Amino acid sequence: MRVLGIESSCDETGVAIYDTETGLRAHAVHTQIDLHAEYGGVVPELASRDHIRRLVPLIRKVLREAGCELAGIDAVAYTAGPGLAGALLVGASVAEALAAARSLPALPIHHLEGHLLSPMLSADPPRFPFVALLVSGGHTQLMRVGGVGDYQLLGESLDDAAGEAFDKTAKLMGLGYPGGPKLSQLAESGKPGRFKLPRPMLNSGDLSFSFSGLKTAVLTLMTERTLSETDRSDLAADFQAAVVDVLVAKSIAAVAKCGLDQFVVAGGVGANRHLRDQLNAAGTRGGFSVFYPEFELCTDNGAMIAFAGALRLQSGKVTPGSGAFAVSPRWPLASLS
Repeated sequence: MRVLGIESSCDETGVAIYDTETGLRAHAVHTQIDLHAEYGGVVPELASRDHIRRLVPLIRKVLREAGCELAGIDAVAYTAGPGLAGALLVGASVAEALAAARSLPALPIHHLEGHLLSPMLSADPPRFPFVALLVSGGHTQLMRVGGVGDYQLLGESLDDAAGEAFDKTAKLMGLGYPGGPKLSQLAESGKPGRFKLPRPMLNSGDLSFSFSGLKTAVLTLMTERTLSETDRSDLAADFQAAVVDVLVAKSIAAVAKCGLDQFVVAGGVGANRHLRDQLNAAGTRGGFSVFYPEFELCTDNGAMIAFAGALRLQSGKVTPGSGAFAVSPRWPLASLS
């Protein structure tokens, strides 16, 4: 069974074909970083228009690289939410139209479910059940995953997501767009320990997060003194260390609470090497295995959507599309079944 996956929730246009017998056949992603860079962030209208320009050529490219025709596709999966409404509607309309034209099932997929399941595309995949950390520009959540559609929310950010805090702090430091990766790159040349930044909610006794105060602490430091280049690098390293310390501590607590020995990290921040190093060390100490998506599948992509669609078809947990291009810009992951 071959599933065509379409992702258009924000500023990446992703298309992929997943085969339940042979695995991922082909995938391609177009990023809009250059388009939005001069504005310092994503402009929703520009994002939607660029998805319109890119989707059909990407579909043709992926079909060609997979060595198949549309006639060889068995279902079309697409991101139905959460995300930018206009961007979601572009992918939904193309997917529903293709499915209608070929009399195929159209499968609306939750964007975060795609991220959550993406480590299962790796050469060494996790098995159900596992604990997962979803950590991206828009979400920071800990979940217990019992299977496809079986998601229990353990804790989440009460304000800024971790990736959002990275981006906002980078903007404060004048690092430009996209801020998170640039801040992480700057942190590589710095030495943590000079600046005493808080670890918000580290000892709260629950699995909730809060990162807005950490961003404010950086702003306070910057207004109190003029930072040299060395200072900026060290501050970036301290900020990164503070975020990672909280993420790791809460992750360890979640694994202990659930009594499981498999831990999954998914989402764009999951590509952060310092986070990976600290989680791997924690897993070694705590006796649990840590799994990640391949680096190229950490950011938004069509492969995770095609894969999630295929798993839902195989498990019989399919909610066909309405044909009316309905999308859900706000859609709690725990509401899935």
